[in-house]
Amino acid sequence: MKTIFLIGLATVFAMLGMTGCGDGGTNANVNVVRTNTNANTSMAYNSNSGSTLGNAANSVANAVSKVTTDSPADFVKDAAQGGMAEVQLGQLALKNSQNPEIKKFAQMMVDDHGKANAELKTLAGKKNYTLPTDIGSHKSTLDKLQGLKGADFDKAYVDEMVSDHESDVKAFQKQGESGSDPELKAFAAKTATVVQKHLEAIKAIQAKMK
Repeated sequence: MKTIFLIGLATVFAMLGMTGCGDGGTNANVNVVRTNTNANTSMAYNSNSGSTLGNAANSVANAVSKVTTDSPADFVKDAAQGGMAEVQLGQLALKNSQNPEIKKFAQMMVDDHGKANAELKTLAGKKNYTLPTDIGSHKSTLDKLQGLKGADFDKAYVDEMVSDHESDVKAFQKQGESGSDPELKAFAAKTATVVQKHLEAIKAIQAKMK
């Protein structure tokens, strides 16, 4: 009888132990579910955050694109002032320079930019863009060069032409590629080719002077 009682007691304790293990398993499963839920929530948050950041980056890129693309009116103004300045500086070089190559280049400036200025004037009239009557910020360069003669003038003029044409090539190419006015784009693209030739010519002269 005592033996039967001990066996029964052992069975009860074994069942209690199994129940305890079952509870642990349940707790473990709950913890796993909670962990997975948290992980999924975290993944979803990160995914949404990435999407938000991507949209923000695209917005910034679009804004930068708009800022760096000159409006047609701004481009016409800058091109007109730059073109008039090139003609006036070329005329000055024809008087102040003693270098035959520089004089030849200066005459090319008067001819080519004079022609481009006339085309731009016609286009601006057609599009109702107002052209400036002065050369703007280029006036300071003209004033500086007017006080120079001989070799000093040649060096200053050549350096200025290299700098100007490097900037001009970029400006005309940008307008020719991304401008919003088809006719102005065509004018800019055509003029960019001419300005690129000017840049190559003046760089060759500059190289010989060094």
